[in-house]
Amino acid sequence: MSYHILMTGATGLLGRYLLRDLLLADVQVAAVVRPSRRTSAQERIDSLMGTWEAMLGRELPRPKVLAGDLTAEGLGLSGEDLVWVESNCDSMLHNAASLTFVSTSKDGEPWRSNVTGTQNVLDLCRQTGIRDFHHVSTSYVAGLRSGDVLESELDVGQEFGNDYERSKVQAETMVREAEFLSPPTVYRPAIIVGDSQTGFTSTFHGFYATLNLAYTLTRAMRDMEAGTTDTPTRITLDGTEKKNFVPVDWVSAVMTHILTNRQFHGETYHLTPTEPTTSSDIRNVLEDAYGFKGAVFHGYGKEIENPTEIESLFYEHLRVYNSYWRDDPKFDSSNTKKACPHLPCPNVDHEMLLMMARKAIEMDFKFREIAAPTPAESSAN
Repeated sequence: MSYHILMTGATGLLGRYLLRDLLLADVQVAAVVRPSRRTSAQERIDSLMGTWEAMLGRELPRPKVLAGDLTAEGLGLSGEDLVWVESNCDSMLHNAASLTFVSTSKDGEPWRSNVTGTQNVLDLCRQTGIRDFHHVSTSYVAGLRSGDVLESELDVGQEFGNDYERSKVQAETMVREAEFLSPPTVYRPAIIVGDSQTGFTSTFHGFYATLNLAYTLTRAMRDMEAGTTDTPTRITLDGTEKKNFVPVDWVSAVMTHILTNRQFHGETYHLTPTEPTTSSDIRNVLEDAYGFKGAVFHGYGKEIENPTEIESLFYEHLRVYNSYWRDDPKFDSSNTKKACPHLPCPNVDHEMLLMMARKAIEMDFKFREIAAPTPAESSAN
């Protein structure tokens, strides 16, 4: 009998790539998907797969779809689906997470998805006998650490920049302390950006929020100042801050290779770049892609006196991402390089970032799936 891998988070940016790559690798996948108000779980996956097939120009295998909810006991699965999971799934890929940085309470996000959701996934695995566990964490469990960060380290008493980091440390700790599991496989990607070949992305937070704001402000300045492209803005960085950007297609390729080769299970993997991107690199991309000119580095964390209207707007809209732009530590990735020497991380350089920025403009910082065909349309083809 060929078993399925049970997967959460299939409709997110990384999830959609993992779903594609695992299916192309002949892995049978069962995806737990939350229905929306207007769309069933099956319809959401049908649309997602339809988008992939249109992009790739070929048909793909389809996953088993289970309607559920990460934040519900038993993942909200029906009794029939729970019986199916127990009989047909022998491993779990827990990829779903909330990227909320600031919470209002422990009952809200990111705690509800990242901690309560992880506990619900673990409880389901215990109930159904799943022991092979693959957990998507983040390299930013390192919090505000500096210097070298090892794959073998987790909680070393570090401080944190936001609630997302705190919640992910708690979730990873829960997975590691679940005694009924085999040694879990933990993936810690850095900041995931778009596709290294096409620039495609389905989400526009973090790095893309800055792109979107710069683009919006530049257009507004042109309208107000008769076509000027000069947007004088003091940035509270010094230009040398390092950010670890990784393309989503590379992260998925590495994870798929590890998932499909059992000799690599049970380790922790930093999915981080060899060459980080600097804040100067990002500033230059904003200039070249959007004409966001006049941005100058004011010094990391240095308060801006008498901010201009543009500066006030810039920092008000990016306030939630203040901790995002700090200088990153250096992440050791020895396990990843050992498991995947044939999959070096593409260098997210000026050319690639510029391509991603222009793709975001082309998409108008929005994404919608290609509508899935109706049963009548499918039968007619």
